[in-house]
Amino acid sequence: MTRSHRPPPAGTTSAPGAPETEALRIAVDLLGGDGAPAVVVEGVLRACAADPELRLLLVGPTTAADEVAAGFDAASRVPGRAETLAVDALAATSDLSIMAGRRYTTVRVAVEALAEGSAQAVVSAGASGAAVAAAAHRLGRFPGLRRPGLAATVPSSCGPVVLLDVGAVTDPTDLDLLWYAVLGAAYANIVEGIRNPRVGLLSIGTESGKGDRLRRSVASALPDLPLPAGGRYVGLVEGHDVPAGGPADVVVTDGFTGNVLLKGMEGAYALAAAGELVPQGAPRAAALLGVRGTVVVCHGAAAASDVAAGIELAARLYRLQMSATLSAVASELFLGAR
Repeated sequence: MTRSHRPPPAGTTSAPGAPETEALRIAVDLLGGDGAPAVVVEGVLRACAADPELRLLLVGPTTAADEVAAGFDAASRVPGRAETLAVDALAATSDLSIMAGRRYTTVRVAVEALAEGSAQAVVSAGASGAAVAAAAHRLGRFPGLRRPGLAATVPSSCGPVVLLDVGAVTDPTDLDLLWYAVLGAAYANIVEGIRNPRVGLLSIGTESGKGDRLRRSVASALPDLPLPAGGRYVGLVEGHDVPAGGPADVVVTDGFTGNVLLKGMEGAYALAAAGELVPQGAPRAAALLGVRGTVVVCHGAAAASDVAAGIELAARLYRLQMSATLSAVASELFLGAR
């Protein structure tokens, strides 16, 4: 395992998200999450065991990087599977402010590695606000998109349901939610293989006119919005429609409501597991849609299995060229021209 005490050099010809002939390398925020770095390292080991083509770039302070080097070498038995990018003098990783994404944090350095071509994707279980801000600031957003959103796939008895936003933007405008409808429909088709995805808007009832001013404004605009992949707007849906599935393949909402709903589902699944029922399992990794690169944000309380799942998701999204495809889809629609 090799180590560097500086961010990767600039000047590479690789663009964020562009295919390369070398093995897929994912930059992982070593200090992201409540159980970091131990939980992150265990998640990395699991991910590497499951995917022999995977390479990891572990980003963290020198002391943690040295510990990871010893532990990874002892456990992986495969030389060269991971490198550590040692960084020091970091800002507080618990800072939830937008400006935290522009400071010298592990997630910022990981995003820099992606932007400069030293990695093809980023995974972090740190503060989502810092991750989103770093990605938007350094990688850039799609033309016309003001604020990227986080999309999580929720399993249901009727198939996967893509829920977004789940925490990136708590106070969106109607244009933000229209963007999420476009991005969600394309994501459902590209990543989940859903043809002609049905898009619903989360509200407090399914009757016309239900919801607050934002929901009513978006509901009036969605029927006329051109959606990719043969997508169509099916109207308002309620909270129980997300874990149960049925009326919609994509559910659009603001980040505050989406995050509350997702964590409520997580608690319900935990109770079901305690009662020896068979839970579906709430997702603990979400893809950041609308930035020029592959970024996955995991739950702050992620376990090793959650980190491994986040790395697996990032690898899958990169191999599907999700970001580039979403960008192309957006450029063909009127939202990209605004």
